[in-house]
Amino acid sequence: MHEIGIASSILECVAAEALRHPGAQILAVGVRIGELAAVDQDALDFAFECITRDTEWEHLKLEVAWCPRRQKCLQCSEEFFVPDLSLVCPRCGAEKSTTIGGTELDIAYLELEERCAKP
Repeated sequence: MHEIGIASSILECVAAEALRHPGAQILAVGVRIGELAAVDQDALDFAFECITRDTEWEHLKLEVAWCPRRQKCLQCSEEFFVPDLSLVCPRCGAEKSTTIGGTELDIAYLELEERCAKP
């Protein structure tokens, strides 16, 4: 289950960013995951919950944006989504294309709350 490794890597990035913002509380981390990245959402949610439980990160919310597979036709340059595993270009009918989306596995954003200094 590589989702544990992914969850750990996400948390490492969050911890590193927390050091750059002392005094701020990180509330959420947003990640983009492509359908070709072979990540199971339930397994990732479970792994993230397990590694943050009873830690300073227990409050941290994991927000996932799923990115669909996209192809670019090598014949006519049409960019298209692949909803049914068909790689045939919807514009010209060519069967040769290259993957241009759906492999993402990135941290997209952190939501943090700065604490105001007391006067």
